[in-house]
Amino acid sequence: MQTPAESEARSGLDHGCLPDWKVAELPEPLPFSVGNVLRTIGPGAILLAGSIGGGEWIVGPLTTVRFGPEILWIATLGIFLQMIFNLEAVRYTLYSGEPVMTGVMRLNPGGKFWGGIYVAAGTAQLATPAMAMACAGVMLTAGRGDLPSSDGSDRAIMIALSVLVLLATFVLLQSGKSIERMLEWLSWTMVVLIFTFLLVTNLMFVPADIWFSTALGFVKPSPLPANLDWTLIGVFAATAGSGGLGNLAVSNWTRDKGFGMAVHSGSIGGMLSEEGQDVSSIGQVFEITSDNLRKWAIWWKYVLIDQSVLWAIGCVAGMFLNVNLARAIVNPGEIPADSAAGAFQARYLADQLWSGFWWLTLINGFWIMFSTQVGNTDCLTRISTDTLRTGWPELGRLRARKLYFLILLGVMVWGAIALFLGDSAVDLFKILGLLASPILSVGAFQILRVNTRFLPVPLRPPLWRRVCLAGCGVFYGAFALISMVHYFGQRAAN
Repeated sequence: MQTPAESEARSGLDHGCLPDWKVAELPEPLPFSVGNVLRTIGPGAILLAGSIGGGEWIVGPLTTVRFGPEILWIATLGIFLQMIFNLEAVRYTLYSGEPVMTGVMRLNPGGKFWGGIYVAAGTAQLATPAMAMACAGVMLTAGRGDLPSSDGSDRAIMIALSVLVLLATFVLLQSGKSIERMLEWLSWTMVVLIFTFLLVTNLMFVPADIWFSTALGFVKPSPLPANLDWTLIGVFAATAGSGGLGNLAVSNWTRDKGFGMAVHSGSIGGMLSEEGQDVSSIGQVFEITSDNLRKWAIWWKYVLIDQSVLWAIGCVAGMFLNVNLARAIVNPGEIPADSAAGAFQARYLADQLWSGFWWLTLINGFWIMFSTQVGNTDCLTRISTDTLRTGWPELGRLRARKLYFLILLGVMVWGAIALFLGDSAVDLFKILGLLASPILSVGAFQILRVNTRFLPVPLRPPLWRRVCLAGCGVFYGAFALISMVHYFGQRAAN
């Protein structure tokens, strides 16, 4: 059996703690054009649809109404740093055809160690069904004609409705020949509907002075108010973009989409579909030639559009429009209760503007949060499937879609149990957000190490991107420490 040193000497590649890559040809991308951009991009739409529910529709408006637009520069900085994080995660996938988590598992002390840590952290973060509870709140509001009560008297029916949302999520995720393609189609539809509603309502009803002060908050760093809820601010900073595991999962969706060397890797299909593909746990890389570098440059342009234009600008626009609308319709003395998260917009729009907005806003809010629930569930299940098949070869003998099905079933069962952990969607979302910052912090430093160790020199990130990745690690590490100290301090005091 070859030692790692012998293997590297033979191939000229550092494979780390996992089996060697094979060498194959980098596929020729479609010629770069507007039409081909629309045909090629897609992972950014999935990530955007999964981002806009928690941070943009729930936490962003609640936080800004409570503490003012002066906090919004945190969202701008967070989205920029997460964009760099996403791009560097996908860089590894373009070269190897593997999700970036597989690259992390190549680092010492090995795949079982890092795989176990990330599956555990991801489960703690995303198996908590905050968005299902938020969907239940909207459904209850629509059925009863009033917001959920803040005294907990609606808790039983909220849990029952949340379980229905979990069941719908399960069926949807098992119905596609390629789950990534089904999610992409769903995400594009959601993004178009959601942004159309938000843009129309903002243009029709938000005064110019609020547009200006909201925009200023995004670009002008200001001192933070003294009365901050640091737990909520930490959640806001992380979920202004995708918030942790979702940022890592963008490389899994990129793999299934077939970007770069991922065309050789396959994709995960649903158990309810007639056919499905298997997925290779170990990727393939390409040799550095002038022709391959030419093709790499075109692939990289598609990635830049997908993550910088579609995802990052979409996140900023989604946060801006949601916050802008909330600031226009909510009076400072009428701060919405946590139990009304996701539904209070309908009440204020209907009372102050037009009664027809009651149903329009509830429908929009439901689709925002349901798309996020579906995206979060797939994110956790997908990363767990790929990680377990790679780190534990005995599980690799199972077809990817079968293991995905079994993990998804477990996530749904745990989700139903976890509904009893909090009194509202915001309570559950705080649990989700608290774990997002540590994942982003540790993940940023690990991606930096992966891309500067395993990628050939011509493909490695330039110095400024390395600095930004390190900055992402420091930024979210600080928020993780501050928000967790505040959260557990509050719980101890109570």
